[in-house]
Amino acid sequence: MASSKLSAKAARLDFSSLPGTGLPALPPVPPADGAMRPKTAPGAMMAFANDARSELMRENDQLRSKAAESDHLRGRLDDALGELQQWDGAKAARLIDPTLVEPSRFANRHELNYAGPEFAALRAEIESAGGNVQPIKLRSVATAADGPARYEVVFGHRRHRACLELGLPVLAVIDNLDDRALFVEMDRENRARKDLSAWEQGMMYRRALQQGLFPSNRKLAEAIGVDLSALGKALALADLPEPLVQAFASPLGLQFRWAKPLAAALKCHRDAVLRRAAELAQLPPDRKPKAVFDALMAAAGQGVERFHPPQTLALEVDGAPAGEVSVGSRGEVTVFIEAGLVPAHRLAALAKLVDGFLRDSATSKP
Repeated sequence: MASSKLSAKAARLDFSSLPGTGLPALPPVPPADGAMRPKTAPGAMMAFANDARSELMRENDQLRSKAAESDHLRGRLDDALGELQQWDGAKAARLIDPTLVEPSRFANRHELNYAGPEFAALRAEIESAGGNVQPIKLRSVATAADGPARYEVVFGHRRHRACLELGLPVLAVIDNLDDRALFVEMDRENRARKDLSAWEQGMMYRRALQQGLFPSNRKLAEAIGVDLSALGKALALADLPEPLVQAFASPLGLQFRWAKPLAAALKCHRDAVLRRAAELAQLPPDRKPKAVFDALMAAAGQGVERFHPPQTLALEVDGAPAGEVSVGSRGEVTVFIEAGLVPAHRLAALAKLVDGFLRDSATSKP
């Protein structure tokens, strides 16, 4: 009974204010709204500890938030540095007077590239944009001390020509390149665009070899990353004689796979092939490249010619014009007879006559 009274009495004691208890004095902790103020020393200590823990947790949360923000900023900084590294060494484009720019001596563009619908579309696009959006590449060339700086095209001849014709400054990047580096960059850019013809590529490679940029076909192929056999086909096209090339309406129609057959035909039947080429060169310009190739191969006794020069034969009755018989470029034959010369009741006889002629022609083929 006495111990329970003692416990009850001790519970009412405030040990924080008693000297000699060995306990540190605790600062008064304001109670939260609606909370009971601790009445014992252990309760006061527990309240203090809880408050301290809450404060530590708040500080920890703040530190975590700052760390996350720091990581985010560090990530953005890394991204920015990475983007800057992509442009490391890049040269700024500038606007150049196109009259101060000259084509490269290694230029591989045939003049027909500046007359067709594709160039017209490119020119119209540059005109509507007020200039070339995609820069060309130039290199400086030696000039007189008192003259304006001049440049040579590395790649972008068509864009330069379009700006020159339109009177617009050409957007360009200037680089310091030697002849070999210029040639490699020009070839790489043109092949990436896939708009350079097989014949133009061959002429470009032949010119580089003739000017001593590379000591051999193999070294040239290694420098530009082209298979040696593909390089050989391109060079074979470039080596075709001019009279044979003129048989085609445009040399841009020549294809890689025709290089070896044409070279072989020239080797075995040169006179016959060149004679046929001269005949083909006189025909209208709408002749198709494949038809010309077939005709040249037929002249060498290889394959069947499917190309027929268009021709027309006049028909007369008693010296008066009666119609004509014409042959088209595909070998089709058209018979035209003037109105009134074949009465309706004679059409069956005419058809029988034509039928007999076709049968005789079929049986008389060699």
